[in-house]
Amino acid sequence: MQRGPYTYRVRYLAKENITHDSENHTVSFVQPHGAIFEPSLSVGTENDTFTVLNLAVAAAAHLYENPFVQVVLNSLIKKSKSSMFQTRTLKELLWGYKDPFLSLVPYPVPTTVGVFYPYNNTVDGVYQVFTGKDNISKVAIINTYKGKKNLSYWSGYCDMVNGTDAASFPPFVEKTRVLQFFSSDICRSVYAVFGADVNLKGIPVYRFVLPSKAFASPLQNPDNHCFCTEKIVSKNCTLYGVLNIAKCKDGRPVYISLPHFLHASPEILESFEGLNPNEEEHSTYLDVEPITGFTLQFAKRLQVNILVKPSRKIEALKSLKRNYIVPILWLNETGTIGDEKAKMFRKQVTGKISLLGLVEMVLLSVGVVMFVAFMISYCACRAKKVK
Repeated sequence: MQRGPYTYRVRYLAKENITHDSENHTVSFVQPHGAIFEPSLSVGTENDTFTVLNLAVAAAAHLYENPFVQVVLNSLIKKSKSSMFQTRTLKELLWGYKDPFLSLVPYPVPTTVGVFYPYNNTVDGVYQVFTGKDNISKVAIINTYKGKKNLSYWSGYCDMVNGTDAASFPPFVEKTRVLQFFSSDICRSVYAVFGADVNLKGIPVYRFVLPSKAFASPLQNPDNHCFCTEKIVSKNCTLYGVLNIAKCKDGRPVYISLPHFLHASPEILESFEGLNPNEEEHSTYLDVEPITGFTLQFAKRLQVNILVKPSRKIEALKSLKRNYIVPILWLNETGTIGDEKAKMFRKQVTGKISLLGLVEMVLLSVGVVMFVAFMISYCACRAKKVK
């Protein structure tokens, strides 16, 4: 059963540690992370409780495949009175809690568990992006992320950091362009294609949407072959709509998808009740003003899932018959230009562009009239000479 929404204001902090490199025409920065709970936009409080999958127990069989180790872990799970499911508050589930099972492990392991732990007071970066001073088509394109052009998570071109951070794109965006951008949340670069013309507070924008091909299987989209990192869970790389990002989550069995498994394999969706994927609520899009390349509105929608594997040595996982990719939560991160900024944008950008268009039409009309008048005069003079 879906509950929510619970709303937080995120990424409200300005970029920090901004430095300019005049030689290669780049600027570097980090993006601080912060989240503030908004009770007025939420259905409850951070103290609301949920019965959810026990993240530590569910991941045990994946992280520790040795049968002897699993026997030891099983005894610790039973001793801590942990089971497949647990009851946690929203605040604990999102931002972290001390897990009783992990606290009993006799060797050093992280004992705090949370879907977004750690988040507050952390930074994403360092990003180094081009300013476009030497080439306007490179504006906002990422040169390096954390000092590298590659991520070390994937093989081949899948591992490249491509495009921008999606906040803006090089100017003069055309509908035929494929907008590439990097998302650290899903540990990869991705892309969006034109979907529709939209009027945003009087500003004409292009809506670019994340296509189903982005998370397709290599059979559907051969370009995705290097995002398939194992053969068993993916059923020889035939499952689609989910992305295994364990390599960038310290080996934890985290899978990313669109909400409600939108555009995912039917067999994944059919394992759960109450999921109803639809494009309007669950797709990701960017509304980009084509002249400037600025993203003036967006909706980033992602679902966080955990792989749960059966284990004969861990009693809590013994009854499972097969692997399950279990949804934990989905997020809808949205943003839009404010009314005052939209008014200023219309006045300073779209208004002046419309005025230039009007001047262009007037000059063109005057030119046409003068040309017609000249031709009429010319023909009249020639007619007189013939007489």
